[in-house]
Amino acid sequence: MTDASFLPIVDGLRLPLAVRDALRPAATLCDDNGRSHRLPQFFYEVSSWDQAMRTQLSPNFGLWEFIQTDVRETAALRGFPRYVPCAVTLLAVALERFRQAVGTFVRIAANGGYRSPTHRASIGATPHAWGAAANICMIGDQMLDNQETVEHFAAIAQSTLPSAWTRPYGRRVGATIDHLHLDLGYVVVVPRAAAVDSVEPEAVKLA
Repeated sequence: MTDASFLPIVDGLRLPLAVRDALRPAATLCDDNGRSHRLPQFFYEVSSWDQAMRTQLSPNFGLWEFIQTDVRETAALRGFPRYVPCAVTLLAVALERFRQAVGTFVRIAANGGYRSPTHRASIGATPHAWGAAANICMIGDQMLDNQETVEHFAAIAQSTLPSAWTRPYGRRVGATIDHLHLDLGYVVVVPRAAAVDSVEPEAVKLA
């Protein structure tokens, strides 16, 4: 096993055009209240599924758990290399604390970790596009598919991670919230090794 410190850090503004169009590095998105948030510019580069399986972000969470997506993800991002925002490491640490609080394993749903802003399930400025959100579908042997269970574990998450936000159980536009959505907000991580002045954000071409 390796850890995320071995993953290359890449400037999204220097990636191939098709990948930039999908990731939209340093572009802005508006949330439900009309507030704008700048998307991440720096990503970990994941060369293969094997590397994702071998890379631990925390003692109990592997990188692979955060990058499981299906055909709703943009075609340019379904193969390898893949790119995941550097904030995913903070999310893994937060989930590690949550796992300690519940005392058993925590399973992230498919499409429930990082997904790009052009993933078909990404609505507005979802923190999933920042690598700062997880949809949790199962804790121990309990499926999170009913209001009582979701609200029970949401209360534990909020008491364990005071800065985290959990989505209320129920419906929202285009989706039923039948899982525990936990996010850290619009977190952007700029690693010390990142060349922050390499390219201006205006160089991004938005599809």
